[in-house]
Amino acid sequence: MYNFPGFIKQAPIIRKTDRADICLKVHTVSLSFLSEDIRMKNEGKSAQRPDNTAFTQQRLPAWQPILSAGIVIPGFLIIGLAFIGIGIGLFLTSQTIQVQEMDYTGVEKDSPCFRCTIPSNLNCTCEVTFSLSTLFTGPVFFYYGLSNYYQNFRRYGVSKDYNQLTGDTRYFKSRSPEEDCSPYSYDSNNNPIVPCGAIANSIFNDTFELYQIINGTKKQVPLDGRGISWWTDYNIKYRNPSPVNGSLAKAFDGTVKPINWPRPAYELDLTDPNNNGFLNQDFLVWMRRAALPQFRKLYRRITDGDYAAGLPAGNYSLTVHYNYPVLSFDGRKKVVFSNVSWMGGKNNFLGLAYLVVGSLCVVMSVVMLVVYAKFKFSDDDDA
Repeated sequence: MYNFPGFIKQAPIIRKTDRADICLKVHTVSLSFLSEDIRMKNEGKSAQRPDNTAFTQQRLPAWQPILSAGIVIPGFLIIGLAFIGIGIGLFLTSQTIQVQEMDYTGVEKDSPCFRCTIPSNLNCTCEVTFSLSTLFTGPVFFYYGLSNYYQNFRRYGVSKDYNQLTGDTRYFKSRSPEEDCSPYSYDSNNNPIVPCGAIANSIFNDTFELYQIINGTKKQVPLDGRGISWWTDYNIKYRNPSPVNGSLAKAFDGTVKPINWPRPAYELDLTDPNNNGFLNQDFLVWMRRAALPQFRKLYRRITDGDYAAGLPAGNYSLTVHYNYPVLSFDGRKKVVFSNVSWMGGKNNFLGLAYLVVGSLCVVMSVVMLVVYAKFKFSDDDDA
């Protein structure tokens, strides 16, 4: 009962049955919200579930071989015989490749290039002679080789400016060369060096002339230096700066050549104006670094004229313009003449590797056969 001035009001009375109805309704509402929440969660999980396919549910049929002696032993034998056959083919092919290699470092006193190792003897020329008993089948590839020369040294390998080598003249003068080029970025007068860096500065600069001696007379063998670099280096990786008023030399105005170069980049080849700058073939060959300390790089090819079929048997003279110093780091220099086959240059190791692996496979198959016969066959007989 509530007492208010002027009237009297009866408070509502809630019966037990009404309370039960209210509780039931509240419980029903709660269950409906709970079921809705569960349904939404299930729908979210279903959206993330992979498709019910054999591939996504990993129900694809699978095959697993059961390795038995009847499979493994013949398998090893077949693989071994195949490897031996391939190895014999590779080895015999390698033996047909001709190689003529000559060291001209000049360390030995009886070497024709010994006098050129004297530091005071500049612009030295020496002559290396050799003989061929049979035809050196063409095309003949002429390489120069260096030993104890680590072009793969990291500090040496990064010592160049890619912006310069792509022909961007902004990095010739107005913008500083890459820090990696130091100490070959500027000369003593603070003029920018183009191309900068240790790789370009150390370019191989010995030159060669080959002669065939016929009845005491020298006949020069033509050496072809076209297309000796990688196609990607010549066409994609390196670019010359745009000529200024039709002159490549003017594009290099305000710069100086690398310290050890006899001529600037735009005069590397005085006989072919298209073989200058950063697209010079010898420069591109040198800039592709070798992975090992003993390497050889392509210098020329012999493919023209009377020597298209190769170098005939006889006596030859190689004139060496000795410029590149190697004695300070105990290096060696050599020239290599070689031809190639369908498998490339001479490589006995590849054929021997196949022979060794194939022989091991055959030996293992025999060993497994003996073991299987000793332990398996005897069990079958006892049974």
